[in-house]
Amino acid sequence: MAVGAGEPALRSALRERGYVRLLLLSLVLGAPISVACFFFVGFQHELQHWVWESLPEAAGYGTPPWWWPLPALVLAGLVLAPIVTRMPGAGGHVPVHGLGGPPIGPRAVPGVVLAALGTLPLGVVLGPEAPLMAVGSGLALLALRGSRAAADPRTVAVVGTAGSTAAISTILGGPLVAAVLTVEAAALGGTRMVLVLLPCLIASAAGALVFTGFGSWTGLDIGDLSLPAVPPGAAPDAGDFLWGLPVAALIAVLIAAGRGLGLRTLRWTGRHTAVRTVVCATAVGGCAAVYALLTGRSPTEAALSGQDAIGGLALDPHAWPVAALVALVLCKGLAWAIALGSLRGGPIFPAVLLGAATALACSGLPGFGTAPALALGITAAAAAVTGLPLSSAVLAVLLMGRAAHDQMPLIVAASVVAFVVAQLVRRDEAGAASGTGARSGAGAG
Repeated sequence: MAVGAGEPALRSALRERGYVRLLLLSLVLGAPISVACFFFVGFQHELQHWVWESLPEAAGYGTPPWWWPLPALVLAGLVLAPIVTRMPGAGGHVPVHGLGGPPIGPRAVPGVVLAALGTLPLGVVLGPEAPLMAVGSGLALLALRGSRAAADPRTVAVVGTAGSTAAISTILGGPLVAAVLTVEAAALGGTRMVLVLLPCLIASAAGALVFTGFGSWTGLDIGDLSLPAVPPGAAPDAGDFLWGLPVAALIAVLIAAGRGLGLRTLRWTGRHTAVRTVVCATAVGGCAAVYALLTGRSPTEAALSGQDAIGGLALDPHAWPVAALVALVLCKGLAWAIALGSLRGGPIFPAVLLGAATALACSGLPGFGTAPALALGITAAAAAVTGLPLSSAVLAVLLMGRAAHDQMPLIVAASVVAFVVAQLVRRDEAGAASGTGARSGAGAG
């Protein structure tokens, strides 16, 4: 009944010339923003390949030695410190606050780009999703500068959000995930939801088309979050639910604990920011080096965002001993928590890898299958880190591909369990930190 009551208002809004112009503007902006973002993430991925593959090979190493993350992360801290302390926008939002708050202005875009390109390829254990959204919103608002629309706060908010959605659409699996994430994060409903969603959909669809075309034309790899293959598996049974739901709760607790450490790191870096930023970056490199020493595996698994590692984990999970998975969760989890409060990037990609690794480490339990473990690990981690259970379930479904149909009940249940547990833990955490002035950003739940 509520939908029917809102239909006249919706039809009236859709007929407004200003809204039609807003849709056309979103469509027009989607393509150039996505071109810029394509080369942004493509260049970032090429720099990462050079730092962690080409340069070690040129130095005579088949894979990066255990100590490789230490100088790389020290350099990342030295690059980031002046950006955080001197440039407009401080290099973007702090990742412990989620995917960020309101769209950023054009003045902050150079700092975001420099922080991302100067540190993400060096292995700061954060993803490109938050900088990408910031660049998209900044470019979209730049296009409005000087126009009458720039004086309308609602138009600015919608266009900035559409730019962010266009930028993030492909790297998170396409326009569908980006649009659902936008709506759920904004907590919108009714007519307002539709009016905001349509520009985001049309901009992200244009952006996805551009990403697809440029990927085939240029041959550049953007390193999006994707699984080349998933373990075979049937529909989850009672054993998968018996083990899976407690594991989803465990993942939520781990992610919430990492965020709690990130908040404490953020408070610590509030003074002597430049020096302590370098110290935190060095600590992140130390965690990756310890992982390589403990396991004898490549430090890239613990040092980078996790985009490549989760694909390898899904392709052949049995190639990872349980001890290596546990070491990955501990070392990368600690590095991720430190980076959340001190460095710049997105929080989602590393969290998804941590969730998948935790679940797969438990998949040897009696009656707990590998495919259900992977599905619930992705979902639970995404729901816990974003506070968006619907978006997390959609992301897991798209990543799992055809296998998602069988795993759908477990995916949905894991998303709800992880969301509820994370919110309960964060409520206690917020109460303990109420006097510190730490704020909770949009998308962080």
